[in-house]
Amino acid sequence: MRDLLTGSRIRERRQIAGLRQAELARQVGISASYLNLIEHNRRRIGGKLLVDIAGALAVEPSVLTQGIEATLISALREAAADAVGQQAEIETLEEFAGRFPGWSGVLAQMHRRVVSLERTVATLSDRLTHDPHLAASMHEVLSTAAAIRSTAAILADPQDIDAEWQDRFHQNLHQDAERLADSSKALVTYLDESDTSKDPRGAPLEEVELFLEARGYSFPELDAGQGADVIDLGGLNTSAARNLAGEWLKQSEADAKAMPLDALKTTLADGDPNPMELAQRFSVDLPTVFRRLASLPEGVLSRPVGLVICDGSGSILFLKSVPGLSLPRHGEACPHWPLFSALNRPLVPIRRQVAQQGRAAAMFECHACAWPHGVSGYDQEPSYRAAMLIRPLVDAEPNPEATRVGPSCRICPSGDCGSRREPSILSEGF
Repeated sequence: MRDLLTGSRIRERRQIAGLRQAELARQVGISASYLNLIEHNRRRIGGKLLVDIAGALAVEPSVLTQGIEATLISALREAAADAVGQQAEIETLEEFAGRFPGWSGVLAQMHRRVVSLERTVATLSDRLTHDPHLAASMHEVLSTAAAIRSTAAILADPQDIDAEWQDRFHQNLHQDAERLADSSKALVTYLDESDTSKDPRGAPLEEVELFLEARGYSFPELDAGQGADVIDLGGLNTSAARNLAGEWLKQSEADAKAMPLDALKTTLADGDPNPMELAQRFSVDLPTVFRRLASLPEGVLSRPVGLVICDGSGSILFLKSVPGLSLPRHGEACPHWPLFSALNRPLVPIRRQVAQQGRAAAMFECHACAWPHGVSGYDQEPSYRAAMLIRPLVDAEPNPEATRVGPSCRICPSGDCGSRREPSILSEGF
């Protein structure tokens, strides 16, 4: 295909040079009609004629024969796939890039910027909604600014104000201005520290997840038969995080005893794990299988395994991600994930292929199950938790039967979803 674009590049260069077709044909010793066929990619060109045309256009022959960079072509394909309400002519993509390399670069650059801005919007939206410290700081800044505006409006009133009251208002204005400056500095400091620090302030669950991630979610001490108490939790900053980590490690200790590593390796030697078969083989429930698979040492499984656990409200209690997964840590997740469907059918195993929509398009195989948690007596309503095992499907063929999920309603490209909570900012006309 790229060889066939040489004519398009010759025409583009001729037009840039300001030469007429007949003039260029005369310079290289061919007819204008033959050059017209070349420029419309109807005749192949090479050898001496290519060198002569390149000389007449004052460019290197390689400029006329080399293809467009693969990254540019890939970027244009992504832009076409992400277009809302538009159907691009993919079959002419390389010809467009060959004829208009400048405009192609502009389009690719704008698409990258749009993707970056959308990710920023999603991150800031999630943070503004769920970060308690940030919400309190923003409230302080806005309330102080409102107080300053009110005081300034009173002082700007043309009616005479008693000198004593003017002094009071000026003093209030000065104090509010100092408070606004201090609040703004504190907010900026918090944002700067949050961007560079791995200490998730006010989020013990995330602190525990960072601790587990640093250990690769695997603890050889537990597989060796040692107790959870031997694992050092000194790297955790808060008592809440240490308590949560201790509970997780005790659960992992029980899982390791129920599914010993050596026996599990022998079972997994035959291929990818089937959670239902593993549950029957080791006489355990599915949540135990999910947790155990997600905590195996690197190299035991042929592909990465993710795990998500939530409670009956849908709040994420644990998240081990996998490459390509786009699942919000704090609420507003797509309700079509099997994790949430399992809450509607406790103790019923669910297995689905999931097609993730949007910029981070990917395919996953998901296993989910919900179970009663924390029942302590008769005639008490149980609370439920759900767990979902996630395995990426690399190079999987599109499956029209797969469950479509989005990152969140605000940035989901699906226009026909009956579960949408709010309009998407990606809708046409935004």
